[in-house]
Amino acid sequence: MKVLDSNIDTGSADYADNYKQMLAQNEELEKITQKFALDVDKDYREKSIKRDKLLPRERINAILDHGSPFLELSQLAGYNALKPQESVPSGNIITGIGMVNGRQCMIIANNHSFRAGSYYPITVKKHVRAQEIAEENNLPCIYMVDSAGAFLPQQDDVFPDRNHFGRIFFNQARMSAKGIPQIAIVMGSCTAGGAYVPSMSDEVVMVHKKGTVFLGGPPLVQAATGEIVTDEDLGGATLHSEQSGVSDHLAYSEAHSIQLARSIVANLSTKSHYRDNSYNRILSEEPLFPAHELNGIISVDHKRPINMKAVLARVLDGSRFHEFKERYGTTLLTGYGHLYGHPVGIVANQGVLFSEAAQKGAHFVQMCSQRKIPLLFLQNITGFMVGKKFESEGIAKHGAKMVSAVANANVPKITAILGASYGAGNYGMCGRAYSPRFLFMTPSAKISVMGGTQAAEVLSLVRYKKDESKAEEIAKFKAATIKNYEDQGQSYYSTGKLWDDGIVKAEDLRRVLGLSLVTSLQQRVEDTTSGVFRF
Repeated sequence: MKVLDSNIDTGSADYADNYKQMLAQNEELEKITQKFALDVDKDYREKSIKRDKLLPRERINAILDHGSPFLELSQLAGYNALKPQESVPSGNIITGIGMVNGRQCMIIANNHSFRAGSYYPITVKKHVRAQEIAEENNLPCIYMVDSAGAFLPQQDDVFPDRNHFGRIFFNQARMSAKGIPQIAIVMGSCTAGGAYVPSMSDEVVMVHKKGTVFLGGPPLVQAATGEIVTDEDLGGATLHSEQSGVSDHLAYSEAHSIQLARSIVANLSTKSHYRDNSYNRILSEEPLFPAHELNGIISVDHKRPINMKAVLARVLDGSRFHEFKERYGTTLLTGYGHLYGHPVGIVANQGVLFSEAAQKGAHFVQMCSQRKIPLLFLQNITGFMVGKKFESEGIAKHGAKMVSAVANANVPKITAILGASYGAGNYGMCGRAYSPRFLFMTPSAKISVMGGTQAAEVLSLVRYKKDESKAEEIAKFKAATIKNYEDQGQSYYSTGKLWDDGIVKAEDLRRVLGLSLVTSLQQRVEDTTSGVFRF
């Protein structure tokens, strides 16, 4: 397998300028993350300490195997989700994948530090997405429950629809039926619909004098029946462990509950398909070039191309890459490599997609699907080529072949948006609608139906028909359109709405993609069948 040359001048002015801009993007990401996702009100922290309660991320750290990584998902979900410009920290729920007693698990922890862990619309969406990842990748679920239930002022966006609150419990039932363990640790309040998270779990641990489970809390009971009752008497850990049977284990502290949960995981006997999917595995090897150089290679200015071979030289094991169809459809890079010892097929953009590139992409994706090799998509795409010549050559049907091949590929698919992700190019390169197991963005990445300048030109032509008498009005209209597209195309806008699984620094790309790949191998890879191709 060929070793990639770096062929990057790290001493050039362009490299230095881009490196500096990317570092600024990284600093902004850290600043936003610290303020939005990690910051907890000092008074609440002190109150939690007095009540002997850990904060959500402290609970997660306590249950993980010592020194093992935690792949947190959608850390900035809910960013600027409320009006005016108020955020729901981390979507009010922390989700991610970590090792518990040597077993990869999906951990879902309510953020009790913000409005008692209430479920906003974004909270439900993030919870359901975490369950989707768990089901796709055969991951046991550990729910660290401490929530007041649905946020009632937004009940119409939380309760009634297909993927609203009820979907959480539907997913629990389906995963349990598939043999994917569902484990709940009740560390605080579990009210109304939230009471079904532990009730639908296979095994439940409740913390004495801390955890409660009831469909209707004391105020509702008093209003409905006139009965006055305390939280503990209505749904405390002792009652549910000794009388109702809702709880299977009584813990005397949070630390005890975490110890019990780890013991439950240690005794799981569910089958992992990791060994089934580890054929053609080699010893892991670091790339020949340092990861931090990706800061200077992945362009912040989208007018500059990204040298994808230079990216791969800093991501793949030993910087080795076996290219497929090197001299055909050259605006799409395809080939094979290894990531942390596991074989992977690469599909990366080197420019706009022409018919030849689309056909090459479809061919390669089908081949990896047949061989059951996971696919890694690296996006920097403005779309498929347009124009009379290209339409007459059938760019639509050739692009459709690639889109169809990606849609039907049952191998694990992982997508990273490094630059632009526009229009149908997003589809062919396995955007969110094409169910990649994981999708991440860099801080400088952008996603929208097209670029802002192109959208402004199209919309102004439709509205004003080149009316030169309205030049000033057209200029204002274009400027407003470009700003709107720029705002909505930002990675923070995307991640706030949970269109991706998180923003990652360029230098962390190999590590995050590697963790995602290993996770995806826990599930059996099904055979792929293709739809009808238009020739």
